Amino acid sequence: MSPSWLELSLRAPTAALDTISNFLIERGSPGVVLKRNEIRAFFARPAKSAALKRDIQRFLRGIKGIYPGVREEPLRWTILKDRNWNHSWRRFFSPQKVGRCFCVTPPWIDPPRSRRRQVITIEPGMAFGTGTHPTTRCCLEFLEETAALLTQEPITALDVGTGSGILAIALAKLGASKVLALDTDPVALKAARVNVRHNRVGRAVRLSISRLGSVKETFTVVVANLTAETITSLASLLQEKVSAGGYLILSGILEQKAPEVLRRFSPHSFVLARRTVQRQWVTLLLKKRE
Repeated sequence: MSPSWLELSLRAPTAALDTISNFLIERGSPGVVLKRNEIRAFFARPAKSAALKRDIQRFLRGIKGIYPGVREEPLRWTILKDRNWNHSWRRFFSPQKVGRCFCVTPPWIDPPRSRRRQVITIEPGMAFGTGTHPTTRCCLEFLEETAALLTQEPITALDVGTGSGILAIALAKLGASKVLALDTDPVALKAARVNVRHNRVGRAVRLSISRLGSVKETFTVVVANLTAETITSLASLLQEKVSAGGYLILSGILEQKAPEVLRRFSPHSFVLARRTVQRQWVTLLLKKRE
């Protein structure tokens, strides 16, 4: 039987097209076509397409406060028969330089040779994190900065909501001796497992479907690229997992929700070391007081 594809069509304000298309690519679409006030995105039809649709609807609700015209019309989903997209969609991906340290590439492309950059190989698929979204890029840049600050001690790390595993892989390549990568989505963990194998970091990275509350140890670096709502609900647990003097990186936060997120992290315990904004997305670097 020929595989089929899902086509998503939606209308949105011009200002929102870039943000939405980036999210759809991160969520697994190998191709997004932009027209005036319209986006068409294609997805290899997953076994759990209801979860994909739910994730996209949740994201669109989350950005409606910034882009009021989003979701004024219903989303249109169409099932398409295979059109040899299994090969042609690859043209949408190319190596991406991130920060001073990384180059993120799909496995079928050899990245430019560089002594300065660590190569992270990511198989695009049904898991968040291929390096193109501002939240992923900012997390990678903050991880690079954090590793440079921790040269005098071993790095242990926790990646909450690992998705494709890109941040856990980056941590291993930056020298972390132990990285625990959590995700409650079995599809994401399957993708992360492939990417960990591609990057040969299996000795340092342990993938787990465990929930954050079941983790007992603390870490010098904790990163959570989630949503503002999820971060606030997990705030007390996230604070507990950071070692004294360690760092907490938070992302996936729309700019208008950043103050609410920050209020959940006690100034008696954490100091805001850095804040960056890219395309309405905020990434926070917090240092835990010793």
